[in-house]
Amino acid sequence: MSRLARHIGPGVAVLAAALLAAGSAAGQWPRFPTPDVPRTADGEVDLYAPAPRTADGRPDLSGLWRIRRGSQQDEDAPEPQPDSPPVAGFRDIAENMEGGLPFQPWAQALLEERAAAGSADNPEAHCLPMGNLQFHTQGAPRRFVQTPGLIVILYEASMGVRQIFTDGRPSPDNDPQPWWYGYSTGQWEDDTLVVVTTHFRDGGWLDIVGSPRTDAATITERFRRPSYGRLEIDITVDDPRAYTEPWTVRVNQEIMVDEDLIEFVCLENQRFGL
Repeated sequence: MSRLARHIGPGVAVLAAALLAAGSAAGQWPRFPTPDVPRTADGEVDLYAPAPRTADGRPDLSGLWRIRRGSQQDEDAPEPQPDSPPVAGFRDIAENMEGGLPFQPWAQALLEERAAAGSADNPEAHCLPMGNLQFHTQGAPRRFVQTPGLIVILYEASMGVRQIFTDGRPSPDNDPQPWWYGYSTGQWEDDTLVVVTTHFRDGGWLDIVGSPRTDAATITERFRRPSYGRLEIDITVDDPRAYTEPWTVRVNQEIMVDEDLIEFVCLENQRFGL
């Protein structure tokens, strides 16, 4: 089974494109050893070794990462703090959130309408860019490339590309054309990268079932690399048009070594509607 197929659930219409692509994903790039990997005495990757740092002393987020499934908590990892946000779900972003999301009435109705249609109108089902939270929680790998003024995230799924500007620029105020992924600016607070994203296109989806995101949303992400093999992302969604108050979820990711991204082109070989 391909690594794309291992991470998708059956019966979800939005994932049909990934199922069709799974056969071509079986052929992988040649494995090439990741340099400077810390290892334990028995040769295993030491996930809890100190995180690497850049020349200016910041944690280096660079690397190939994948989502942690289930509880997203390794049995050897330190226990989460009692006030840690709930872990985000893939199909339903709020599946681990007590009481669910604080929807405005119209947003609740829209979610129910989208879910009743089997998520058929999710942008990913039509080979359009999926939302930022859906990218964070889906199973295909993503590569972080960190430079002094810019972090680029390359997603294997749908070959998405996201830019986070860390060169001190402000968010644009000249009525720019809205972006599928929004406009992201980041700054470091000690060892945490705080990223604020605005200027989204309206009508977004936060997850498979269709939790709405509007163009009024501000999404704040707090990236931490507490050890070599672990990446924590706390994501706060402040969208007053769709929700009665801001809310936060956590995504845990783990490092992948000796592997690389593979090519995934959504429209390649698709036969929907024929």
